[in-house]
Amino acid sequence: MAIELNDRMAVITGGANGIGRQTALTFARAGAAVAIWDMVEQAGAEIVAEIEAHGGRSLFCWANVTSQADIEAAVTRTLERYARIDILINNAGITRDSQLVKVKDGEIVGKMSEADFDAVIAVNLKGVFLCTQAVAPVMIRQGYGRIVNAASVVGLYGNFGQTNYVASKAGVIGMTKVWARELARRGITVNAVAPGFIATEMTQRMPEKVLASMADHTPVARLGQPQDVAYAYLFLASEAAGFITGAVLNVDGGLVLGT
Repeated sequence: MAIELNDRMAVITGGANGIGRQTALTFARAGAAVAIWDMVEQAGAEIVAEIEAHGGRSLFCWANVTSQADIEAAVTRTLERYARIDILINNAGITRDSQLVKVKDGEIVGKMSEADFDAVIAVNLKGVFLCTQAVAPVMIRQGYGRIVNAASVVGLYGNFGQTNYVASKAGVIGMTKVWARELARRGITVNAVAPGFIATEMTQRMPEKVLASMADHTPVARLGQPQDVAYAYLFLASEAAGFITGAVLNVDGGLVLGT
């Protein structure tokens, strides 16, 4: 079954790079108009140009997802161009990894900083809240919407050195389930995708032995690709997923089963 998003309008946060970039291209190929909300203007402009070069429709909006004013401005600009928002992919996210407290030879030698904790919570959790709260009224007026949030398998099972990231993704999963209940009667579904180890610009900077270990711990014996996550977003954003809401779809190659 080919999934089509013809005549739909999709917003993708963090759409200039990595999983977000691949999602923007995938949605455009499926026929959707795509608005990329991001802070990386050059990369965002390049994606818009690539989509339009292939006959698609796209818009870049500079927006910091932690800023309510930025998000409201992006909603206004998107509506001015397309008059509706059918799909919201809350994809933007960051990491600032560190142990809660680091011990060496019995002594505390480091800890996660408050600034790093706050930064990750602001982007990964508050950003999802602000974007959804700004877009949901548009979808309610339309009587239709698809909201898909980027969670992570670590939000379900934890991970060493990622207190802030795990807290943010666990929070996203919780908000997803609340909003699924609140918005279902308005014609809006809300789901989450929980990726495992995905080969993005971030992971490409890791040592080869770390990448090999990630693949070894994944039963399908490879890292995920951005396209793997983009396809999951595409399905949950489509008409085919109309009876699915409040779900968390793991896209992890069986990682949890293999740990």
